[in-house]
Amino acid sequence: MKILLAMLGGLLLSTSVLAQADNPPDNFLIWTEPQLRQLQQLVDGRKAEGLGDCSITDFDQPGTAVEPTSRSRLATVAANQLMMAYLEGCSPVSARARWRIGSDDRRIDTQQLLMKALARDDLPAYFDALRPRNPHYRALSRAHAAETDDEKRATLAVNLERWRWMPLVMGDRYLLVNAASFEVTLWDKNRKIGAWPNIVGKTKSPTPVFDATVSGVILNPWWEILTSIVAESIGALVRNHPATARRKGYVIQDGRYRQRPGPGNALGQMKLVMPNPYSIYLHDTPNKNLFSEPVRAFSHGCIRVSGAIDLAKTLLQGSAAVEQVDAILASRETTKLALVQPIPVYVAYFTAEGKEDGSVAYYPDLYQRDTVQLAQNDSVSRCPA
Repeated sequence: MKILLAMLGGLLLSTSVLAQADNPPDNFLIWTEPQLRQLQQLVDGRKAEGLGDCSITDFDQPGTAVEPTSRSRLATVAANQLMMAYLEGCSPVSARARWRIGSDDRRIDTQQLLMKALARDDLPAYFDALRPRNPHYRALSRAHAAETDDEKRATLAVNLERWRWMPLVMGDRYLLVNAASFEVTLWDKNRKIGAWPNIVGKTKSPTPVFDATVSGVILNPWWEILTSIVAESIGALVRNHPATARRKGYVIQDGRYRQRPGPGNALGQMKLVMPNPYSIYLHDTPNKNLFSEPVRAFSHGCIRVSGAIDLAKTLLQGSAAVEQVDAILASRETTKLALVQPIPVYVAYFTAEGKEDGSVAYYPDLYQRDTVQLAQNDSVSRCPA
């Protein structure tokens, strides 16, 4: 499997893909009868992973005389379609319009991969290498195959599809925020090594789905207040109650509303350096009592982390000693510390999630994203391009 994964990395092309699923090259591949049967088993098995609505070219037509060359061409088209289904899913483009996590998976050269699979006569291993690698996906897949309740099967299928929208290669080490479960987790080689409860956006200001790169930590941060929050509350406080505003650390500098570092700062004692177009960050909070609530949707979209200092110290291992972090916090001086190696952070939304014991946990559809996705899937089925 490690060899296959290394090959996949080499098949992420910087230019164009050698072959798209619906447009195979003229130098078609020759399939043996056992390989055709193997491919048919893989096509039939896609339903167990929530890919039953994925259109795959019918290459095996019993009772009809299909010339071997034509059959091989059809099988190549079907195999490329199935590979892209594993990589990208089969939902209409509209279903993932607000899923803003970048992926280069469409640049994987499935034709080259298929050629190697046929040459080594090991189709299942190559297809398996295209499945998401996080263990949550495997747990959801097993649950979907065994589930008899239609509603749960639909929820599992929606979340399996979301995993296919994630990059196949997520990084050796990464942070994963699940807004639906109110938790941020740290992963190393697809093994969970840390978890912290969090607070996410209210239903009227939902936390968006996106990815970013965490390059460092700011201790004792200033809060740069968004215009929308100024208009909602802070602006009126500064204008009408200036003494109270000063006591809370609010200032206006160069036309910007800011809050000084301190115990009452809305960002608490730390925030992660993770530039993104949404001005959404993982940060500490002074309002720690809210973490006792079972449904923690209280923010304007940012992600407040319980045990934020522990998260910061974990990420800074090898870059800053625990004693150094504690000294900086005590000084109340704003300080930026770099990670030894930047890591990706994925802010996602999964209403069904695999657990360590192999079971599946279900979470309320806080932002009604399952409902929207299911409705769009029902209205359109597409063949993966």
